[in-house]
Amino acid sequence: MTLAFPTFTAGMALSLSLIMAIGPQNAHVLRMGLQRQHLWLTVAVCALADIVLISLGVLGLAQLGGLSDKLLGALIGAGVLFLGVYGWQAFQRFLHPRQPADAAPGHPAPAPVTRRQAILSTLAFSWLNPHAWLDTAVLIGTASLAYGPGSKAFGLGAATGSVVWFLLLGAAAFWLGRRLNSLHIWRVLDGAVALMMWGTAAWLLAGLF
Repeated sequence: MTLAFPTFTAGMALSLSLIMAIGPQNAHVLRMGLQRQHLWLTVAVCALADIVLISLGVLGLAQLGGLSDKLLGALIGAGVLFLGVYGWQAFQRFLHPRQPADAAPGHPAPAPVTRRQAILSTLAFSWLNPHAWLDTAVLIGTASLAYGPGSKAFGLGAATGSVVWFLLLGAAAFWLGRRLNSLHIWRVLDGAVALMMWGTAAWLLAGLF
């Protein structure tokens, strides 16, 4: 355990440093928190999806040398399409905002999200995002090789970092959802999400040329 603990801590630190940037997955958690629909289910699915990618990277992709060019290209193409569509939806919400769920009578509320829709949308944000594969699977998996026999402890630390982050993000989203549920906040969030999604999609496309 003397050797495993520093390895575990290194994996956790790397995972947290990669995941803290506000990307599509984190923005989705924040939105579900503000909307107050299946927040903790979303948090659980995000954490489990990351654990799957980390396990795949530590136990498989690192030893195989990463993703093949064709698979990476297909993943980027799917990610660009997904980000473009979601960015357009966010932009439409920015142009035509809808009142929060606890708004005054007479104002339309956001459409309710079923548990199945919440799970599928969260998996899409987690697994159709090329950054998630590159950062979580490939980068963490490759970094784990430096620890030799301790690579599993490194991966366990990385998985723990992901769980800790999403629990903290979920708590923050829950707190914000109880205090900042206003039409103005929704418009700002949707506008920022649209720009971020399109910017990420453009950056991914530029990397192909």
